[in-house]
Amino acid sequence: MKRVQFGHSPVPYLFVAPQIIIIAIFFLWPAAQAVHQSFLLEDAFGMSSQFVWFRNFEDVLSSPSWLKSAGFTVVFSVLVAVLSIAISLFLAVRADEIIRGAKVYKTLLMWGYAVAPPVAGLLGIMMFNPLMGDLYILLNRIGLDFNHIQNGNDATFVVVLIAVWKQVSVNFIFFLSGLQGIPKSVTEAATLDCKSAERRFWTITFPLLAPTTFFLMVINLTYAFFETFGIIDVSTKGAPGGATATLVYKVYVDGFLGADMGGSSAQSVLLMIMVSILTVFQFRFIERKVHY
Repeated sequence: MKRVQFGHSPVPYLFVAPQIIIIAIFFLWPAAQAVHQSFLLEDAFGMSSQFVWFRNFEDVLSSPSWLKSAGFTVVFSVLVAVLSIAISLFLAVRADEIIRGAKVYKTLLMWGYAVAPPVAGLLGIMMFNPLMGDLYILLNRIGLDFNHIQNGNDATFVVVLIAVWKQVSVNFIFFLSGLQGIPKSVTEAATLDCKSAERRFWTITFPLLAPTTFFLMVINLTYAFFETFGIIDVSTKGAPGGATATLVYKVYVDGFLGADMGGSSAQSVLLMIMVSILTVFQFRFIERKVHY
């Protein structure tokens, strides 16, 4: 029998072409430029450059400020991801149980999703303003010597709180959708078999939410690594003494403010490698425990 061959239409490629062009211009080309510049030593005005092999990477990895920023990024990302997922899961479970006024309650919890990170940073820094900030005044009145301008731990608390508040609404939407997707027959059978609501949640509900939780963990870590730049830039600008500077923010400070294009490019390449390793680890080891 002759094999039937269908003609290939160029139409699908035309539909995909705009997205491929956008990826090539705004991701692949800048990434290639960053890799190229990471091997160069340039002057502050970009008039001359010298190929220095891995010198920029050696300087970055031996820099105490970069190591400090890397440590803060890891702690900051874990705190933001864990706290935002835990709080949003709690709120979603409670919202799913509400009968009267459920739409109003859910809408209020989703409003934070529309706030841009710089705006969230502005709102947060107003609440922690030493002169009129309600949270700043409250923390000092209850006996805490709170001063995020001079204390690195207090500044970390501020940026983590703002970042978590901004991300809770996003996680809430996904968790609520996941809870509403659980068949009623399953929850009713679980109620008949087990009287403890807490036990039903950990043995029935949470395992069924495992795919949603894994997806949100990846999204939240990516958010903490990259999308919190606006929050940090508006609220603390990496202060005090670089205590709240993430790796992304340090790339900006060294490259655009310090005019060290080679060093900042090396930092961006190292950051890309770190995120790639983290992504592979998540999908190779953590996803195995997720049941779809």
